[in-house]
Order: sequence, then C-alpha cells, then structure tokens
Amino acid sequence: MTGTAPDAPAARPASPASRLPSLTGLRWVAALLVFGFHVATMGIIAEPGHKAVVDWAFALGLSGVQFFFILSGFVLVWSARPSDTRRAFWRRRVAKIWPSHVVLWVAALAVAAWFADPVDRVVAVENLFLLQAWDPRPGHFYSINTVSWSLSCEFFFYLCLPLALPFIRRARPWALWAVVVAVPLLILALWPAQSLVPEESRWWFTQIFPPVRSLEFWMGVAAAELMRRGRWRGPSLPVASLVFVATWVLAAQWVRAELWAALLSVAYILIIAAAADADVRGRRSPWRSRPMVWLGEVSFAFYLVHVLVMISVLRFTGDWGVGFPGWWGLAVVLGFLLVNLALAALLHRFVETPMMRLLTPRRPARPTPRGGDDGGKDPGASGPPPGKRGDAVPRPRPADHPAAYVDSR
Repeated sequence: MTGTAPDAPAARPASPASRLPSLTGLRWVAALLVFGFHVATMGIIAEPGHKAVVDWAFALGLSGVQFFFILSGFVLVWSARPSDTRRAFWRRRVAKIWPSHVVLWVAALAVAAWFADPVDRVVAVENLFLLQAWDPRPGHFYSINTVSWSLSCEFFFYLCLPLALPFIRRARPWALWAVVVAVPLLILALWPAQSLVPEESRWWFTQIFPPVRSLEFWMGVAAAELMRRGRWRGPSLPVASLVFVATWVLAAQWVRAELWAALLSVAYILIIAAAADADVRGRRSPWRSRPMVWLGEVSFAFYLVHVLVMISVLRFTGDWGVGFPGWWGLAVVLGFLLVNLALAALLHRFVETPMMRLLTPRRPARPTPRGGDDGGKDPGASGPPPGKRGDAVPRPRPADHPAAYVDSR
C-alpha cells in the first residue's frame, strides 16, 4: 500500500519503537478542554466569579477537535505498514468507532423518547451511518448524539488516507513541509472564503464540512511522514509545551477569534511531534504515565457520552439552562466529570475493546530483527532512540489508539 520516498534516508534495522503513549496521554488533555468548553456553554455555573474563570480557561476549547484531527492523521501514518490492505485498514477504523457510536445512537434515541422529543427519520439514518456532516441543513449535522459529527468527518479521512498514502510515501520532503506550512494559511483563508457560501451555511462550511476539516488531518499526515523519515525539525517537548501554553494564553487574551484556529494548528502540531519524538528517543514525558495513558484510552468513549449525559441529567432535574449558585456549580461539574469517566470506562471495557478484537483483522507479524525483541512489550515502554539525526525514525508497533473524536461544541 506504500512506496519509498526517492530521497528518504535508508531505514536502519532496529527494534520497533514505542506506540507513542505520550500522544495517548495528550488525547485526554484535549478531551478535558472540550469538556470544559461544554460546561461553559451549558451555563452550569451561575456564580459570576467562578463562571468568569471557567469561561476564560476554556474559551478555546472549541479547538479540541482540531487537535484530534491533526493527531489522527499523525498516528495513522506513523503506524501504517506496507503489508496493510485498504480493506483491512477500513475494517479496523469501522471497528474502532462504529460500535460505540451505535450504542450512543440508541441511548440518544431512548432519551429523546423519554422526553417526547420528535426525531426525523432521515436525520436518524444520516446520523447512524455517519453521513450527517455532509448535510448543511440545520438540525442535521448536529443531531441525535450531537458530538458524532466529527466521526462523520473522520470516516471521510479514513476513506481518503489509503488512497493517498502511496503518494505520501513517495513525496519529496519539501512537498511535505509545504503541506505543514500551508494548512494554517488555508485555515486563515477560510474566513474571507466563507463569503462565497450562503450565510446560513457558513458555520457548516468552516466548522463541519469534511473536506474543509480534512486540512488539519493532512497536516498531521505530512508531519508524521517527515518524522518517519527523520526529516522533522521542531522544538523539544518542554519548548513545544511552552509554545502551546503561550499560544493558548495569547489567543484567549489578545487575538481575534478568526485567527485562533490557524495559530493553534501550529501549536498543536509542534507539541504532537515533540511528544512523539520524546517517546521514540526515550526522553522524559509527563504524558505517558499510566494514569494519563488510561485517561487517553477512554477519551473516545468519554467524548461520546459526556454531552448526552450532562444534557439528559440537567433536563431530568429541571436545571437545564438555570445554573447552580455558589460552589454548587463547581461541585456539579466535578460530579459530571466523574460520572462521565465511569461511563466511559464501561463503554471502553465492554463495547469498544471487545468489538475491536472481534471485528479487527489480524495484522501480519512484523519480522523480528536478530537479537532484538519481538515488539511485544508494554505499550508504554519506549523503544531505543535512533542514531544520527539523519537516520529514519523506526516506526512503532501498530497502534489501535488513534485520535479520539471530540466534539467542538
């Protein structure tokens, strides 16, 4: 399914690198930002001082989905094997996200029936088969379990990647760097470009439409291919983390909202690549601790359940749109966080994991280098660091933990 870049450095035999556990840990950070954004927009906290802090801290939580789209492209290219077939790849991706999506689709319809909410059959079918992001009509792209719009985008990315990967493997480094540099500029260009779209469809065009949202995915794809060849040049993890924090604060405090996505795409790709590089080279990373990796592993399930749970509980108790006074608001938010984590753990344990085992085709075993291990080590363990900077970075064992699919509203 892949080719060899004409000027890529020759890969040297080495034990497989790690499965990039730091990226799994970072998934939880992004998921938490999205959770905080939804907390703020739902008006759960009524006390003005507390609300102001939460609103400021999570003002850019809308961009959490951007992080995951970039991360998805990075991880899927990093873990791709030449022996993969397109059919096997597509089957793994469906096995990863569709069973859990169906469980939440059924749960959302049950909640709608409980509250006697009308459900359009066309909307329900579009949502079930993850086609809703292609429909610009209000009430269609945000429907049933509303957060699943981003899964609709991811399905489009999955369809495209195996078709594009042979060309990506053969692309010159300058072409890959052009993609990385061009994406923030194209995101920035969306603001004047949206004037070409009818006003009622502009939000859908810039925030939902799968080909537009794929820009971030391809940015991650290009960065991963550069790192796979040992051609990535970026800051270390501590420096990238400082850049991310500084960009977040700067954007939230002084930068116009139209510029947020372009700025954050740069910060996100720097921290993703730096965390991956830290794992490959065996350097310290705060994101690959066992608690962080576990939180990252359940982050997809957390994403699927959190909005439905919060809205359903608030409607059932009569507190929807009211807000809780004093410290009760923060206590309710903490309660929602814990309840959603518990439900996410159950969904991950009893639906996501067993269905992946049942539906995912086995990959051919990677040949074991003489004198090396068989790669069957703990996912959090680090492989040996590469040698010279110009050496190709060894790819990890295949990871079935690509980006979580987090709603941005």
